[in-house]
Amino acid sequence: MRATGHLLAATAVTLKVGVVFWVLVAWRTPGGEPWDAPAFWTVVYPIALGIAAVLGACFPRRAWLWGLLLMVLQVPVVAVVSGFGPLLLAGLVYALVLAVPAMVVAAAAGALRLRLHGRV
Repeated sequence: MRATGHLLAATAVTLKVGVVFWVLVAWRTPGGEPWDAPAFWTVVYPIALGIAAVLGACFPRRAWLWGLLLMVLQVPVVAVVSGFGPLLLAGLVYALVLAVPAMVVAAAAGALRLRLHGRV
């Protein structure tokens, strides 16, 4: 598969997985904002980091991008579920901060995949 096709496929998979994950989290969270969930730091965020690792391992080229995209997808899901509010920009900044560890995890998983299985 050409690099462009690979990038598009990885983006499509990440978008689908991310939207489904954050919709399920928002559905189970009072108010629909994942970062307000009582179990965000103990359950939701670790699962999101695990998903970022899997995406990074599955799509090792630009693996950091899948962690970023996964975490930023919280914001449009919250906007659709809860509506646009004055704190939406703060939610975007918060999602970007939360994306940093996800980017590191995804990049590390992608690098490990490339090291163990050779270049893709």
